[in-house]
Amino acid sequence: MKTLATALLITTIPVVAAASDRVLRADVVVPAPVAEVWKAWTTTEGITSFFAPGGAVDLRVDGTYDVWFALDAPPGLRGADAMRILDVDPEKRFVFTWNAPPTMPTVRAKRTVVVVDFTPVGDDRTNLRFTHLGWGDGTEWDQAYEYFDRAWRVHVLPHLIYRFEKGPIDWKNPPEVEPVAPTIKMALAGSREDAGSEVRGDAE
Repeated sequence: MKTLATALLITTIPVVAAASDRVLRADVVVPAPVAEVWKAWTTTEGITSFFAPGGAVDLRVDGTYDVWFALDAPPGLRGADAMRILDVDPEKRFVFTWNAPPTMPTVRAKRTVVVVDFTPVGDDRTNLRFTHLGWGDGTEWDQAYEYFDRAWRVHVLPHLIYRFEKGPIDWKNPPEVEPVAPTIKMALAGSREDAGSEVRGDAE
């Protein structure tokens, strides 16, 4: 009986995911063909239409991926400076490294990974699965995880949808947009850490 009781206790204790098991993930439906959504992520013209006001893309494995949020800042402090492209599978998968803002120097000195998967939905819509992984342990890592949960779901992904619904972002007067979900936090070893994400876009 003692063994059975111990087994039952173990199986009923909630599992807390390790930092390495944490991911940020969202599925959104973008009202545009796969080819156009692919260009939005993989060309300089594309990223400046929804992601950030400046940047540069060298579209090849190990090419650089620059996304500049602060154009007036010194080189190296403009945003995601000199990230590296890890995988290019045209119109299917795009993978690149990512860093944190200068206000989080410990995490900024390291790299996480962003995976963007593209699936056509008919001829004129795209299901986009966004995944951000590679998180570490510690207070600053926790802060970065919270920061990007907000950044991706409140700004970047809604801006992507807006870009195809209404046009490129005016960076001098950014539009008000709705978050794609209450949170996009997930744990690979268990269930979503908070409320589940909701698919946004033409699927509504």
